[in-house]
Amino acid sequence: MSTTETRAVPAALRTATGREATRWVAAHCRQVPWLTAATVLSTVAGAALQVLPVLLLGRVVDAVVDGESRSVLITVGALMAAAALLGAVATGVSTYLIGRLGADLLAQLREGAVRSVLGMPSSRVEQVGRGDVLSRVGDDVAVLSKGIRMAIPTVFSAGVLVLIATVGMFGLDWRLGLAGAGALPAYALALRWYLPRSAPLYRKQRVAQADRAQALISGLNGIDTVRAYRLEDSFREKVTSESWRVREYGIEVFRFFGRFVGRENRAEFIGLVLILVVGYALLEADAASLGEVSAAPLMFHRLFTPLGAIMFTFDEAQKSGASLTRLVGVLGEDSEDRLVGDATVAPADAVPYAVTVEGLTYRYPDTEHPVLRDVDLTIPAGGSLALVGATGAGKTTLAALIAGIGTPEAGSVRIGDTDLAALDEAGARALVSILTQETHVFSGSLAEDLRLAAPRASDAELRQALRTVGADTWVDALPEGIDTKVGEGGERLDVTKVAHVALARLVLARAPVVVLDESTAEAGSEGAAELERAVLAACAGRTTLFVAHRLTQAMAADRIAVLDAGRVVEQGTHDELVALGGRYARLWQAWREGS
Repeated sequence: MSTTETRAVPAALRTATGREATRWVAAHCRQVPWLTAATVLSTVAGAALQVLPVLLLGRVVDAVVDGESRSVLITVGALMAAAALLGAVATGVSTYLIGRLGADLLAQLREGAVRSVLGMPSSRVEQVGRGDVLSRVGDDVAVLSKGIRMAIPTVFSAGVLVLIATVGMFGLDWRLGLAGAGALPAYALALRWYLPRSAPLYRKQRVAQADRAQALISGLNGIDTVRAYRLEDSFREKVTSESWRVREYGIEVFRFFGRFVGRENRAEFIGLVLILVVGYALLEADAASLGEVSAAPLMFHRLFTPLGAIMFTFDEAQKSGASLTRLVGVLGEDSEDRLVGDATVAPADAVPYAVTVEGLTYRYPDTEHPVLRDVDLTIPAGGSLALVGATGAGKTTLAALIAGIGTPEAGSVRIGDTDLAALDEAGARALVSILTQETHVFSGSLAEDLRLAAPRASDAELRQALRTVGADTWVDALPEGIDTKVGEGGERLDVTKVAHVALARLVLARAPVVVLDESTAEAGSEGAAELERAVLAACAGRTTLFVAHRLTQAMAADRIAVLDAGRVVEQGTHDELVALGGRYARLWQAWREGS
């Protein structure tokens, strides 16, 4: 929809619960049982081998106290060295396997999320806003990828090490184990305080980042419209406001995490004091050996490193968890299954159809007032109609509905005898092609880019489409003609050439009805005049609806409809409306004076 058109705050895409995300991960781990099992076993082995030297150190102390032979010390020392070496190898293998398993899961999740987004109805994408969509398949994937490389392996390995070290303490003496376990309630309370508060906070931070992206995208995509209506300050304030919101969430997250670290440090202090006191009492009562009492605090201290690693990577892990729930939520997005009706879809190159809009009313979700009300329009087969009106009049919304994007609250849009509400999106695309100012050139050869609209088109047909829109001159000047690589990493095309490519796709698509929403708005005045001629050539013989950014476009149409506050207030030819002296005449006068 138009960036300057009044609309509701978009409803964000679905976000999964933590339980749903966990089930998704578990289900995909079961699909690679050998890799999952090897990952768990190597991690447990690495943790056990890291704890073993501490237990053997207690044996050394007891051997010295009991005056055992030097050979015992040599044997124990060799075992300690071997355990350290094997532990390092097992930890390295574990880190590699965790990364590989995580990369496999991320690849499946990313592909599934992108597939889900590409399969969404256009109306759903318009409803939620491109910022939310792009932040999920872009930012959230990047955050999760970083977490899989850094935080998640650390948290998983450290968690297993904490568990093994705790078991090792009970292996020394159950009373020493209980003393160390005395820190667990403090740890549990700290986590119970932190987790329920942190997950929603991280999700809010990700949503704020998506809102900021949406504000930036809206302003940049409609920059010419923003300038034309002098809305720069409004959009600048919007972006600034969203940026400050992201900043405030970032500060709150950092402050919150600092409080969590303090609570964890108190838990460590409690555990260490308990072990020292109980160990001293056991030693005085001759209920434990000096080796066991000496190894216990070292074993508990061995927990500090993995716990510290967990704490200092927990922030990244929480971000990854928030991104995971957002991506899994995209996979669970319900699709709008609109069944294809009995009406026959027009074949390519069919004669043009008339467009009839009757009693059309439309409102955005969660809004009180409709943006369009009782709109009646007719575009004769092969004719053209231009929509004009002030910002927020409903031009872009009406154009989208005529293109089959969204469903009216009341009324209908018919292409010939076919009601668009009876078609799915594929059926609507066969009848109507829409071209907006948001054109894009994909990375690859120019021929591949053009064949997005007609996969089976021959090279001759591609060149003919380019010739139709007046792009053949600059295309022939490219190093390899239509086989030249364009887009990212290839030949850079200016806005006029990008629009030429989009118009050539429009020619190749051959839909009998064409909707153009400010399709030449991004070009300069000279480029716009060139593109207006290209638009007329591309639309020749088709039923065409223009959302006119320039009134020169409106002049070229057979008829003009003036929208105001969602209603059609004037209709007629350019000369008729100027002579009428109404809203269009005032727009025309302002346009002439501005030009």
